[in-house]
Amino acid sequence: MAKLHLVIGNKNYSSWSLRPFMALSMAHIPFEESIIPLQRPDTKRRIREHSGAGKVPVLKHGKLTVWESIAILEYLAEMFPDRRLWPDGKAARAAARSMANEMHCGFAALRNACPMNLKRPRKAISLSEEVKADIARIDGLWRDCRKSYGKKGRFLFGAFGNADAMYAPVVTRFDTYDIKVSPESRAYMDAVLATPAFQNWKKAALQEKWVLDDVEVA
Repeated sequence: MAKLHLVIGNKNYSSWSLRPFMALSMAHIPFEESIIPLQRPDTKRRIREHSGAGKVPVLKHGKLTVWESIAILEYLAEMFPDRRLWPDGKAARAAARSMANEMHCGFAALRNACPMNLKRPRKAISLSEEVKADIARIDGLWRDCRKSYGKKGRFLFGAFGNADAMYAPVVTRFDTYDIKVSPESRAYMDAVLATPAFQNWKKAALQEKWVLDDVEVA
């Protein structure tokens, strides 16, 4: 089988890149990675060498190119069914896919107000009502999912899967901006933050020298 090659952006900031990295790493699927620093003069050109969409992440698999985080996760689940990136059971899979897609297209207020920044000291900021509504929705999703499907492990559906990968950057945002959630959601966050995959990502992120001033929140 051809090697998987994941093209990503800066690990400190690129929330969309974190998602397939977490899925691949937690499922123990071998892959290579390349980092293209964001917001540099040659960024768009370099990314378009891999995908006409001009955005990261991009997964290269031989002659095949897959772009968009959610599509990459679906591709991995199809290629590696034994890794169970979607949970067993029709109801659980439907819930996991619904949650993953809601994350993919939603929560813009939270994403805009609280960009992922792993170097930022943990400190709260003033939040709009729209951001608070996003937080409440996510907290409720996590809490209900853990209650309904997560009894056999520490993650949303027990074992780590694609839904967790999609919400991993939200976990970092809630932690970075000291956002208060239910005890059940905080325990879930701690589980994600403690994974070897995330710890490896964060270690690399903290060593990066690039700074994106427009996403630095005081």
